[in-house]
Amino acid sequence: METATLKRFATWARTELITQVSARIATVLAPASPQRTENPHTVHALEAAIKKVGGDATGRDTVADTVAYTWFNRIIALRFMDANGYTNARVVSPAAGQNAGQPEILADAKRGVFAPDVVSTNTAATVTGLLDGTRSSADPHGEAYTLLLAEYCRHWNKSMPFMFEPEGNYTELLIPANMLADGSIVARAVETMTPEACEDVEVIGWLYQFYISERKDEVFAGFKKSKKAGAAEIPAATQLFTPHWIVRYLVENSVGRLWMLNHPESHLVDQMDYYIAPVDEETDFLKLNSPEELTVIDPACGSGHMLTYAFDLFYAIYEEEGYSPSGIPSLILTHNLYGTEIDPRAASLAAFALTMKARAKQRTFFGKQVQPSICAIEPVSFGPDELDQLRPETGVRWTTNGQTAVLAGPAHDEVDAFWNQFQHADTFGSLIRPDADLVEPLRAHVAGLVEDTLMDIGLRASADKVLEQAQYLSRRYSVAIANPPYMGSKQMNARLSQFMKDEYRDVKQDLYGAFVVRGIDLASADGLFATVIGDTWMSIKSFEALRLRLLRDHAFDSFVHMHDVSNHPDIFGANAAFVLSMAERRTRRAPFFRLTPLGAGPKQRDLLIALSEQTEETGYYTASGADFEAIPGFPIVYWLSEKMRAVFGTRRRLGDVSTLAVGLQTGDNNQFLRHWWEVSHSRIDFFCGSREEAAASGARWFPYNKGGEFRRWYGNHEYIVNWENDGTELFNFNPRSVIRNPGYYFSPSVSWSDISSGTPSFRDFPNGFIHGNKGNSLFGAPPLLTRLLGVMNSPCVTAILEALTPTMTATVGDVGKTPIPDAVADLSTAGTEALVATSQSDWDDSETSWHFSLNPLVAVTRPETP
Repeated sequence: METATLKRFATWARTELITQVSARIATVLAPASPQRTENPHTVHALEAAIKKVGGDATGRDTVADTVAYTWFNRIIALRFMDANGYTNARVVSPAAGQNAGQPEILADAKRGVFAPDVVSTNTAATVTGLLDGTRSSADPHGEAYTLLLAEYCRHWNKSMPFMFEPEGNYTELLIPANMLADGSIVARAVETMTPEACEDVEVIGWLYQFYISERKDEVFAGFKKSKKAGAAEIPAATQLFTPHWIVRYLVENSVGRLWMLNHPESHLVDQMDYYIAPVDEETDFLKLNSPEELTVIDPACGSGHMLTYAFDLFYAIYEEEGYSPSGIPSLILTHNLYGTEIDPRAASLAAFALTMKARAKQRTFFGKQVQPSICAIEPVSFGPDELDQLRPETGVRWTTNGQTAVLAGPAHDEVDAFWNQFQHADTFGSLIRPDADLVEPLRAHVAGLVEDTLMDIGLRASADKVLEQAQYLSRRYSVAIANPPYMGSKQMNARLSQFMKDEYRDVKQDLYGAFVVRGIDLASADGLFATVIGDTWMSIKSFEALRLRLLRDHAFDSFVHMHDVSNHPDIFGANAAFVLSMAERRTRRAPFFRLTPLGAGPKQRDLLIALSEQTEETGYYTASGADFEAIPGFPIVYWLSEKMRAVFGTRRRLGDVSTLAVGLQTGDNNQFLRHWWEVSHSRIDFFCGSREEAAASGARWFPYNKGGEFRRWYGNHEYIVNWENDGTELFNFNPRSVIRNPGYYFSPSVSWSDISSGTPSFRDFPNGFIHGNKGNSLFGAPPLLTRLLGVMNSPCVTAILEALTPTMTATVGDVGKTPIPDAVADLSTAGTEALVATSQSDWDDSETSWHFSLNPLVAVTRPETP
C-alpha cells in the first residue's frame, strides 16, 4: 500500500482538527453561548471533562486532543464505509461516480430526501429551513450538514457504539467547522482514501499510526531531555503498525498451525504463503473439536492488524467445515477473536476494522448488532465505602459450566486488591494479572446486589467494567499473539518502573520482555504464543533468565530473525519474530531463518526463498532448545554449526587458563591522559615492568592501553597516563577514579577494546602498559599469551565471539567464556609471533608510533649512499 499520501493527510489532519476543536470549545464555553441555553447538561459534561484532566488551558488542550482524535476516527470510518458502499447515502463523500463535491446526504437533503430511520422529523425540518432560507444562519449549508452528520453518528452508534457516541455526548457540540470548504478534513479524506486504498481495512491502521506520529516525535524528544513516559505518553511512544507479511507469518504459524495439526487434510495451507510445516512429527498439540474452540487474543492489539488477518483465516476454516456463510462472521467475532488495548481510540479502530471484515462477508451484518470482543483497558478504582459493598460475605454461590461452587471467604485485602487492580490500568494495561478464581464469585456477588437493588448505577457500571477486564485477562486462549510495546526502563516513569520490578523482575529492562511473559500466561497449556520483538534479548545478560525459561519450559516452533537490518526500509523496529509452543519440547528441532541484508530485496521475499530452498545459503537453519543450553548465558545462536555448539560443552574456557581483568578508570581523561607526543620524553618511561620500577623511575607519564579502533595483533599505542609516585594523584581523585586490578599494571597482556562496531580484535601489549577500563586485557605467562593471541584471532573463535558478544560491547565476562583447545599449551607460537612482528612494523611506519624512525615512502625513494 502506498503510504506517503496517507501520512501527509493524517499528520495534517491532527493539527487541523485540534485547531478547529479548540476553537469550538472556546465558542461553546463562552458565557453567553447558545449551547449553554439549548444543551446545558451537555455543556456541563464538557466542563467536567476539562476539569477532570487538569482544568483551565491544560484541560482544554487535553480534551481538544481527545475530541480531535475522535472525529478523525469517525471521519475516516465513514469514508471507508462510503467507499465500500456500506452506507445507503454517502455521509462524507459525494454520490457514487463523483470524485468531488458535497456529501451525498446533503445533496439529498437539498432535494427534500431524508432517511427516515436515521434523520428525525425535527432535524429534517430544521435542515429544510436552513436550506430554503426560512431559518436564518451565517452558514446555512454548513450548519445543515453538521446536523445531518450528528444524526448519522447517532444512527451508527446502534451497531458500532465503540466508534460513534450516543445522542447527548459533548463531542456533538465540537464538530469541526468548515466541513464543506475546499481542502476541509472531509474533502481531503475523500481525496486521500481512494476506493482503491479502501479495498483493504489495513488503510485504517496506517492512518492511525501516521496520526500519532508527531505525538510520538514529541514523546521521544522528551526522552532525550530525561522525561519519563506515563499513561499519556505510552500509546504514542510504543505503538507501531506491523508490516503485513510479518502479520501473516505470525498468524499462519499459530492459528493456521493449530488448525493444520488437527486437520492435516485441510486446504487452508494453500492460502498460507508463510506457513512453515513442522520439522518433526508432533503429537502433543492442542486438540480442537470445532472452529469455535480455537481462540486468539492480542493483548496489545492497537488498530487490530493481527486480528483482521486472523479473521480471514477463520473464515476459510469455517467455510471449509461447511458452516453457513451468513453465520460465519458472527461466530468469529463471538467465539474466536479477542483483543485488549490501553488506548481507547486504537481499540475503537480495531473493533471497527473487524466489523468491516464482517460486513464485507455479510451484507446484513450491521443489523445483527454483534460487537467485536475488543476491550479498552480503562482505569477503575473504588473508595472504602464502595469496597464495603463490593466485598462479599463467606458462602456466596455461583455456577460455572453447570457446576455450583461456594466462595470460601478470601481475605478482605485479597478482594479489595482485585477490585482496585485496574487503578492504573492506562499505564499497566494487559500486564495486570487478575486472580481467575475470584472473577465468577465476585460477579455473582454483584449480580445479587443488582437483583436486590442495593447498588447505584455508577458503582454497578464500574464493577462490571472491572469484571469484564478481569475476564479478558484471566482466561486462557489457544493462541496469544502480539507486536508488543517497546520501552526501555530508562523511559519508564516511577510507577511503571516499580510495577515492572515487582511483577516482571526477570524482564524489567523493557516492556516487550514483560509482554513475552504475559503472552505465555495467556496461552493455554498446549497453546501457542506468537510475537515480533527486538533481538537484544537473544544474547544480552539481562535477559538470560527469560531465555532459560523459554528454552527449558517451552519450545520454538519457528523463528524468523531479520538480522542486522535496522536500516532496511521494510523493517519497522522489531526484528525477531517467532512462534513459541507452551509444551516443553527441549530436544525438538525447529526451523530458524536468518534474513541478513545481502541484497536490496524486501525481507518477505528472502523468507519465501528460504522457505522454498531450505539451505543455509538462503538463511535456513534448524536447532533445538537443548542446543543452546550448553552455551554460557544460553544465547539463541541458531546459526552455529552442531560441532561449534558442541565445543562449549567439552572445552575449557579462556577464563580457566588466564586471568581477565578490567583496568584503570581515571574519572577525568582530560586531566590524566595525554597523547604521548604531547609530553616531553624526559617525563615518560615506556618500558617499566612493574609498579615498583615505575615508582622508582621518577617519571610522571606511562603508556596507557585505552582500547581503540579495530586492529589485530599489535597497535593502538597512543596514550600515556599520569601515574607519578605510584598513581598518587589518581588515588586521591577517588571516588571519581576507579583503580581496578593494579597488581597487573605494567605486565604483558593480550588486549581488546570493550566497544567495537565489529568482531573484537585482539592485540599483543608488551610490558610497560597500564590497561584501562576500555582496554580489557588477559594476563598470563608470555608463551601462553602468544598462544592465546593466536587462538583468539582465529576464524573459529571469531565465529564463537559473534555468538557470545553480538552487541557492540565485549566484556571480560563474555570473552572469558570462550572455549579454548585442551592442547593450547602445545600450540606453536611461530605463526603468531610473525603476525605480531608484521603488524608492529606496520604500526611503527606511522608517525604516531613512538618507535617511528622513517616514513617508508622516503625509504623507498632515498638514493643509496655510494
